[in-house]
Formats: sequence, structure tokens, C-alpha cells
Amino acid sequence: MDIFKALNIEKRFGNNIALDDVSIKIPEGSIYGLLGPNGAGKTTLLRIINQILAPDKGELYFNDNKLKLKDVYQIGYLPEERGLYKKMKVGEQSLYLAQLKGFPKKDALKKLNYWFEKFEIQSWWNKKIEELSKGMQQKIQFIVTILHEPKLLIFDEPFSGFDPINTNLLKKEVLTLRDNGTTIIVSTHDMGSVEELCDHITLINKSRTILEGNINDIRNTYKSNIFKIGYKGSLEKFRKILNGNYKLIEHTTEKDINYAKIKVDKLSENNKLLSLLISEIQIISFNEVLPTMNDIFIHVVEKSRGSLQ
Repeated sequence: MDIFKALNIEKRFGNNIALDDVSIKIPEGSIYGLLGPNGAGKTTLLRIINQILAPDKGELYFNDNKLKLKDVYQIGYLPEERGLYKKMKVGEQSLYLAQLKGFPKKDALKKLNYWFEKFEIQSWWNKKIEELSKGMQQKIQFIVTILHEPKLLIFDEPFSGFDPINTNLLKKEVLTLRDNGTTIIVSTHDMGSVEELCDHITLINKSRTILEGNINDIRNTYKSNIFKIGYKGSLEKFRKILNGNYKLIEHTTEKDINYAKIKVDKLSENNKLLSLLISEIQIISFNEVLPTMNDIFIHVVEKSRGSLQ
């Protein structure tokens, strides 16, 4: 079941086309990656989902019903541009923002105490926002975004400003939210995070959708029949076994183990290659190399730029 659908969305700002017939369908209980270069139209689409902007054309559905203003209470939005009041104290502001989402003060305090203890930030309660680093402010905004337990969470560059430790902390929380039934849209330029977190993605470039689908299916679609082989023995003998029938792309050595990347013409040839190697040398590992989402992102965006010129 899709918890949210945006169908054939178009949006213009004067003569500028921000979104051109863009559609996305977000499966319930998934983490959905919304990707694209700067200026592609991602933030415009997120603002439309949050009803900050209205589309010029197209339809929006939440839980199979047309999106209504009241649905905002079931959606949490962490924008890339942070919106905390610098002069307010952390606790006072967190409580205020929680109440804006319909939380009674008593319940909001209970929830805030839980999250402040979990993140070990109780000492921040009486600090002013301007006294906190960018990452610390981000952590506060993350808490107030998820506090009302929305069905749909939208994170725009959620890991910006975080060190690796806090990035991992937030990733774990995002996965826990997903496992507990929350549906999440993540817009980010960090393709490593996309591979770690996302089940599905849509890639937008120059206002149009250029790639969409299950992330594992996409990586398999763009694979190039390349295998990484770990072995013990000499490179000279390894080359002799290949006998020019297979393309050696890369070769490295780590702690007495050689690693070679080999390209085969057809996927069916991998078993033939493995049998040939096993009969001659000691094989430590034999794995297919799938393209990274970063490789696919660059390839598809560059290809689409060429087709749009």
C-alpha cells in the first residue's frame, strides 16, 4: 500500500519550470530517497507535499484520500533551512513547537524528557539556540520533527552539520522509526546514506523524473558484469590463467592477498572463470561488483543532460 502519492505534478515560478509532470508513490513503512542535483526541483516537491506550496497541476493523495490541510498533523518535516528561533531557550522552544503540532503540554513535556535523556542533552534545556553548534541545533530540530509520531516523516539533508558519531546515531533512529511503521522520505546528496537507508528512490533532474524504483533493482540494472577476486599467488600466473580472454580492470595487494577486478562479457561466464581459477590458484573470495548509487547518480544525470540539450 502507498501511504502517499503525488501524480503528474507541475509547478512554475514565472518562466521557470520547477517540476514537470513528476510522480512519486511512497510505499507504507519504507524509506524513500528523493534525489537530484541542486536546483532539480526536490525542495519544491517537498514543500508541495507539506502544503507550503500548491502545485499548478497534478494531484496529491495521503492514505488513498486527496491530501487535506488537516493531514499536516500526520506529517513531520525537517527542512534543509533550519527554522529555530535563535534567542529562545531550547526547552521553551521545543515545548512550543510540540504544542503547535497539537500536543498537550503535559504529554509534550513527557516526550521531550524521553528524547532529551535518550540523546543525553538534558543540560541543553535552558541554553539559547544561538549558543548551540549547527549540529546541536539540528539534533533539537530532529526531536521536535518526530515528537508527535507522524505517519510520514520528511527529512531534507538530515545529516548536514553532523559529525560521524552523531550521523550514525541519527541513522539508527531513522531505521528504528521505519521498523516501527513510520514512512520516511529522505532528500540527500549523500549517496552512501541512500544505500544504507533507502528502499526506493526517485531521481529528478531539471524538473523531470529520470530514474525511479527499488534501489537493489536499480543497482542490478546498471551492473557491468565485473567481479572482484581475492587470491593467493603471483600476478604473472594470474594473468597467464586469464590468457587474454578476460579484461583485468584493476589489481591491488593487501596483507599478502591479491585482489583483481575482472570484467566478463556475459554474466554466465562467471562460473567458467571461477572454475578455471580454482584449478590453478588458491581463491580467497569471488564477488560481483555492483555499481554504487553515486556512480549511477553521476551516470544517469550526465546522460539526461545530454538528452535534454
